[in-house]
Amino acid sequence: MIEAVIWDFGGVFTSSPFEAFARFETERGLPADIIRRSNAANHLENAWAKFERAEVDVEAFDQLFAAESLALGAEVRGKDVLPLLAGDLRPDMAAAFKRIAAKFKTGCITNNLSANAIGSLGGRSIYVAEVMALFDHVIESAKIGLRKPDPRIFQMMVEALHVDPRRCVYLDDLGVNLKPARDMGMTTIKVLNAPQAIAELEAATGLPLR
Repeated sequence: MIEAVIWDFGGVFTSSPFEAFARFETERGLPADIIRRSNAANHLENAWAKFERAEVDVEAFDQLFAAESLALGAEVRGKDVLPLLAGDLRPDMAAAFKRIAAKFKTGCITNNLSANAIGSLGGRSIYVAEVMALFDHVIESAKIGLRKPDPRIFQMMVEALHVDPRRCVYLDDLGVNLKPARDMGMTTIKVLNAPQAIAELEAATGLPLR
């Protein structure tokens, strides 16, 4: 029996940044998927990982990401990538979440950037405060110095919610982040789009969400 539903945020409640990455690459004449490949290479210790753990500031991230992308074929400045993260809220996903929150415990585990990093860019936040405020517990990588897929961040969540991981559902748009949750016994859902994710969540919880 499910006790809690735990969510990623970007790419789950908001449209995927991968779409914005693709548009940017096309507009700039860059190799396809250069941003995603840069993010994936050495994914535990690359520029992106360090930035989401708040180990480097914006300037250092900008330079590190440029060097890493250049090594893969084309230089992309880190500062040019950050504005691409701001997705649009998926209203059907937000509505499904509110129905879930009325019956189950809820948590959010998000790999994010510090408020100072976002603010220094003059860009809008990639998180929607109205939704974030509804979770029973939120864990942000930039605040604790850990990021997914580190298994410790999932353990922190189940301890905060006081739930058995075998009675949890976890949603994320990245498969690499689902594996540690699945290894703990959670039911996992890879979010490809809102209708697919909502249908799988209905099946996992037995709760009508549409």
